[in-house]
Amino acid sequence: MLATSLGHAGILIETRFGSIVCDPWFEPAFFGSWFVFPRNDQLADGLLDRIEHADYLYVSHLHSDHLDEVWLADHISRDITVLIPGFPTHELERRLRGLGFTKIIRTMDGEEIDLGGLRVAIHVETSITDGPGGDSALVVSDGETRLVNQNDCRTADLDALRAHGPVDLHWLQYSGAIWYPMVYDEPPERMRELVDAKVESQSRRALKYVDVIDARAVVPSAGPPCFLDPALFHLNRITGDELSIFPDQPSFIDLLDKAGRTGILAIPGTQIEISPAGCTVRHPLPDSEVDAIFAAKADYLAAYQRDWMPWLLRHKAGWHVPTSDLLQTLKAWWEPLLAMAPTLRAAVGANCLMRFGELAIVIDFPAGEVREFRGDEHDFRFQIQRELVETVVADRAVDWSNALFLSCRFTAWRAGAFNEYLYNFFKSLSVERMRRAESEARRKLDPPDAHQEIELGGFIMERACPHRQADLSVFGEIEGDVLICTLHGWRFDLNTGQCLTASDRCLRVRRADGAPTARS
Repeated sequence: MLATSLGHAGILIETRFGSIVCDPWFEPAFFGSWFVFPRNDQLADGLLDRIEHADYLYVSHLHSDHLDEVWLADHISRDITVLIPGFPTHELERRLRGLGFTKIIRTMDGEEIDLGGLRVAIHVETSITDGPGGDSALVVSDGETRLVNQNDCRTADLDALRAHGPVDLHWLQYSGAIWYPMVYDEPPERMRELVDAKVESQSRRALKYVDVIDARAVVPSAGPPCFLDPALFHLNRITGDELSIFPDQPSFIDLLDKAGRTGILAIPGTQIEISPAGCTVRHPLPDSEVDAIFAAKADYLAAYQRDWMPWLLRHKAGWHVPTSDLLQTLKAWWEPLLAMAPTLRAAVGANCLMRFGELAIVIDFPAGEVREFRGDEHDFRFQIQRELVETVVADRAVDWSNALFLSCRFTAWRAGAFNEYLYNFFKSLSVERMRRAESEARRKLDPPDAHQEIELGGFIMERACPHRQADLSVFGEIEGDVLICTLHGWRFDLNTGQCLTASDRCLRVRRADGAPTARS
């Protein structure tokens, strides 16, 4: 089996039974904020031809750094067979059919299928925090070797990925892929704490995946992006001192080495050939030039930026101009959705102020209203350039996390702890999505009476993490008096069950020996 990096989460998997192109991303994403790092706009023509004539296309989920609709429309034959994850909604399939792809195989979650000797299984993660469409991971086998392409799928069932057999090559995300905490209004000292905690959390989570999958070799992928717009250039992690959650590939390979694991550095065009006998790595550049990408990263990014500035200027000039009826448009769009979601609204429980240049509006979640801001008290605040909002409104974007927030082109403030239901609202701006968001809120806030329990480190606790129901027998780690769910880094006080990450979660926990806790 030959796996060639296409940059970010992109992989071309070639076997004697056929080839799969996974998540090919080439066009800058999220309002021109994210660029592929290292750059993949200089791939050899021969590799591009192999990509364009692959037998199968796999797109893991709807985010624009995985579903590159512009590039797919221009480069991939409509005769290709598309492997669709078994998501609970058909949104991804509709998007791909809209591009003209008609040969669709809709898979079932975790079920292996035989494509004439090429065996594949797609595992889905359907938590609302990944968007109602969900995320997915791909397992590929040619009968001799096996590859797990986890990209940035935060699956809670790692045993399922291992159930197909021993893994030879594991591709996974290790770097940040979110706007938090960099866009928040915090003093530098506090921001330093938040950034370091986020990097530690995502590294811990990735290493947990590595341990459970137990592959012969690991390829850090699906990030980091780089930021070439001068307004965002500070988000690049170059010296390591930047207030950024985007460490690059060598930093994670160092962590793998310390953990006794084999890490492989892949840049766009790197070929990794795996066989029962071993693994061979071939870079498209001399090793000295590969090393220079990371050793002289500032110079590399500056050259990359110069090449793309004309495109970036044209792109920004195309953002939608302000309209006269933005408030009325949002009111007509959002108030019916708010009416569908009383449980979600109650879970947000406060007003959200949104400033779009001179226009300021309030989303009154308790009342289910959208109105002009007139000094209303609020617990959440966003400040976003008017043209960006006008663009996503004109596009009728149903997931503002993907369409807007991942651009990092905004600032935010909140009075208290993170509230996932607020962001679930912005991810669910359609009837189809809001129906599922409300159902998820009801399930979390009104759970069944019976819960399976586990014993961990001298404590008996509910098996499912109160955050996203991750299996704590897999992801739970105890440090002193604190339980850490390593799936997302959420922390719980074992003496009280109190969540130390957010205010709206509590862990049912007691000592296994019956000794009293602080809650007893």
